[in-house]
Amino acid sequence: MGPAERRARLADRHRLAAGHRAASAEAVAESLVALHGTDPATVYLSVAARLRTPGTADTERALYEDRSLVRLLAMRRTMFVVAESSAPVVDAGAARAIAADERKKLLKYLAEGGGWDAAWLAEVEAAALAALAQRGEATAAELGAAEPRLRAQVVVARGKPYEATQNVASRILRVLAAEGRITRRRPAGGWTSSQYRWAVGTPLPGPPAAEARTELVRRWLAAYGPGTEADLKWWTGWTLTAVRGALAASGAQPVPLDEGAGYVLPGDDSPTPAGEPWAALLPALDPTPMGWAQRDWYLPEAGPLRACLFDRTGNIGPTVWWNGEVVGGWAQRADGTVAHRLFADRGTEAAAAVAAEAARLGGWLGDVRVTPRFRTPLERELSA
Repeated sequence: MGPAERRARLADRHRLAAGHRAASAEAVAESLVALHGTDPATVYLSVAARLRTPGTADTERALYEDRSLVRLLAMRRTMFVVAESSAPVVDAGAARAIAADERKKLLKYLAEGGGWDAAWLAEVEAAALAALAQRGEATAAELGAAEPRLRAQVVVARGKPYEATQNVASRILRVLAAEGRITRRRPAGGWTSSQYRWAVGTPLPGPPAAEARTELVRRWLAAYGPGTEADLKWWTGWTLTAVRGALAASGAQPVPLDEGAGYVLPGDDSPTPAGEPWAALLPALDPTPMGWAQRDWYLPEAGPLRACLFDRTGNIGPTVWWNGEVVGGWAQRADGTVAHRLFADRGTEAAAAVAAEAARLGGWLGDVRVTPRFRTPLERELSA
C-alpha cells in the first residue's frame, strides 16, 4: 500500500475534499478521532477547514452550548477535543492513566515546592470545588480569591538559568480537569484565548482500560490506517506492549508499507476510487499531519523546505495540501491576508485551488488574527 493510496484516503476520511466536507463540528471530530487542542485556535481552524460552511459558530455551539465536544488531556499528555460519543473511550483508554500520573507529579511538586502534602491538597481541592458549585462558573483568579491557598507560589528549577516562580492554581486545576472533576467553559476572551472559565464536572463512565484501548485503535485505524506500530505508539503514547495487545484484539490486518509492516481494519485494503482533486490549508498541529510518527509519504523531501515547516521541538506549523501531499505552508499577516508559499509546482489547477482556499480562509477569519502558539520559520517569514 503505497503513498498514492494513503494520500487518496485523506480526501474522504479526513474530510478534506470539498465533496466530503462535514455539516457539523461533531462530524469532523468523529472522523478524525480527536482534534489537537493545545493551541485553542487549532480546534476552530481544523474544524473550519473541513466544514461545508466554514466559521466558528458551529464549534462554539458544540463546545459551550450543546457540550457535544469534550476537552480531555489524553494521548501523549496532550490536550484534545473529542466528540461526546468518543469521550468515554478516549478517557478510559488514555486519559485516566495520564490523570493518575499527573496527580503523582502534582503531589511531588507541592511537597518539594512548599512542603504541602496530600491532606493539604485535598482541603484546597474541596474548597475550590465548593466555590465553583456556589458560583456556577469562575476563572482561576476568582477561585484564588475564594480560596487563598490557590494563590500560593513555588519556585521551580531553583538555581538554574530557567528558575521560575509559579502559582499552584494552574497545576491543581489542571489535575482536577484531567480527572473530570472540573471542566472548561467559554474562554475569558475570544475563541483564540486559553484563559478559560471553570465549572464543576462529572467524571466520565467508560469501559475497562484494555477494552477502551482496543476500541481506540479501531477508530484510529478507520481514520488513519494504514499505520505502523511505531505510528500508533507515538500517537497514543502507550508502551509497545499495549499497542501490540490492542492491535491483536482489534483484529487489525497487516499490509506492506514502504517503511515496513502496517495495519488496517479487517477488509480495509481495497484501493480508494479516484476522486476530485482537492486543496486544503491546515493549521499548526492539525490532526492530519500529526496523525503519524513516520511522515515521509506526505511531506516534501528532506531538506531546508521541509525543515521550515517545523519548530525547534518538532511541532508542525500551518501547511498547504494538494491531493494528500504537503506542498507548502501559510500564515496570516497583520492586515488579515492569508499568505502562502508553494514548495513544488503541481500545475495551474493546484495553484488556483490553493489560492481559492486561502481566500476562503481569509474570508471567514475576517478581523480575527491568529498566531500559532508554536511558531515555525516559514510561518514567521510569511506573516512578516
